[in-house]
Amino acid sequence: MGTSPAIVMILFVAVGCFMAYPEAVTAKHTGITRHYTFNIKLKNTTRLCHTKSIVTVNGKFPGPRVITREGDRLVVKVVNHVPNNISIHWHGVRQLRSGWADGPSYIMQCPVQTGHSYVYNFTITGQRGTLFWHAHISWLRATVYGPLIILPRRNESYPFVKPYKEVPILFREWFNADPEAVINQSLQTGGGPNVSDAYTFNGLPGPLYNCSAKDTYKLKVKPGKTYLLRLINAALNDELFFSIAGHSLTVVEADAVYVKPFETNVLMITPGQTTNVLLKTKPKAPNATFLMLARPYATGMGTFDNTTVAGILEYETPSSLPAINATNFVANFTSKFRSLATAKFPANVPQKVDKKFFFTVGLGTKPCPKNQTCQGPTNTTKFAAAMNNISFALPRTALLQSHFFSQYSKGVYTTDFPAFPLIPFNYTGTPPNNTLVNNGTKLVVIPFNTSVELVLQDTSILGAESHPLHLHGYNFYVVGQGFGNFDPENDPPKFNLVDPVERNTVVVPSGGWVAIRFQADNPGVWLMHCHFDVHQSWGLGMAWMVLDGELPNQKLPPPPSDLPKC
Repeated sequence: MGTSPAIVMILFVAVGCFMAYPEAVTAKHTGITRHYTFNIKLKNTTRLCHTKSIVTVNGKFPGPRVITREGDRLVVKVVNHVPNNISIHWHGVRQLRSGWADGPSYIMQCPVQTGHSYVYNFTITGQRGTLFWHAHISWLRATVYGPLIILPRRNESYPFVKPYKEVPILFREWFNADPEAVINQSLQTGGGPNVSDAYTFNGLPGPLYNCSAKDTYKLKVKPGKTYLLRLINAALNDELFFSIAGHSLTVVEADAVYVKPFETNVLMITPGQTTNVLLKTKPKAPNATFLMLARPYATGMGTFDNTTVAGILEYETPSSLPAINATNFVANFTSKFRSLATAKFPANVPQKVDKKFFFTVGLGTKPCPKNQTCQGPTNTTKFAAAMNNISFALPRTALLQSHFFSQYSKGVYTTDFPAFPLIPFNYTGTPPNNTLVNNGTKLVVIPFNTSVELVLQDTSILGAESHPLHLHGYNFYVVGQGFGNFDPENDPPKFNLVDPVERNTVVVPSGGWVAIRFQADNPGVWLMHCHFDVHQSWGLGMAWMVLDGELPNQKLPPPPSDLPKC
């Protein structure tokens, strides 16, 4: 996997404002309806003394904050003014019976073409916290992304101290090249994509990169105050360590779900994850500036820059980050997350399981086209990625439309995705000689309200590597994790079925496994994929088809009239 330069340091001096209000709101039942317009347009943008035209929302990079409350309805009109097709995914939103608004191109919808528009209309049900939105076609989310802030219902309070200010911080790479050209070249040659040129905090690379001193994110704070930092890893391909010099952070939320608070000096956040932390400033303002640092956690065999630059810290406690491949630190950190599991915020983890699944997750190869020399693991192969050795082939007709209008489903997908590996092997031991994957648009079909247990197993094929897996349309409970091969006899008795963390994106440990459970109570077709865009581009994904239930409120409604056509 291609990984970006190794470190970003950003001056931490003190903070900014909270949030702008939505463009318009209208009363509706217990919540309100909030209207936004997303004009997809090109804008010349300069970073690292390099100016290029990028795809943006409303000319902003990062894009505008979308702010709502639990119980509100969001109506977002997306108008496409650029040559690229576009769709917007509301990452982490449950989309209960509103799958038409989920956004991944060719899964839930056909993309919005140039000169056309689409209205995403959905209600925030039973969720509050930090999520984000991003483009969900090719690598356009490199510049088309922004925070989605879900405040508690009015007159509801946080289950932690009320912060003085709330500040979203988005992590992202910056490419001097066009990211679309980067992935297109990779897919053509079969090699790994070129790495990015910088990391950014809220779109700014900071003073350690060339020509970037003026492009530094500065967080201004007052002494003796508590700040809520809404951390969002919107990066394409990089898991990141994060710390602030001289300060500890209290983790209070993950993926828009409250967790039992715990303190840490360093956190790890993977693409697709959000983490809310409390930052308590010093009682008196010191005569100093502090550094916020982020650099990659890298376990794969791809190219990356692992140099570390020392900064001058005028404070009693220096800031440091773990080694770039600190897998044990990551495992220990992720194990600290626990649901609140209170009467008000329960952990409704399924205690009984109707169906069990076991998916291998990892890399593989595809044959190089005839009469072409490739740049994959060998000059006769291309890099690929797969689950249960099936490399997901993106259809040209949206899966949800094909499913809903079943007469059009023939030839678009099959429903024979394997529940277990067809050929078991020593998943984390010596890899098999044959690393070729099979291609297909294969789905798993499950009845409404099925309780599911899924074990995701990393493999050593082309090197063990951690993978951030994101499930659309659902939260799930992380009931267990470990290194090596999953043991179906001895590992399940150790599962946490009391207060496991609830997430929408989970890290499959490098050389290990993770077990999740969820209740299939949301009908539709839901994508599950690695949130490293390079791996998704190589086919690391699959889809769940959850059938309608018997009652009217258990069925997927018809699509809106303006749903884009392929």
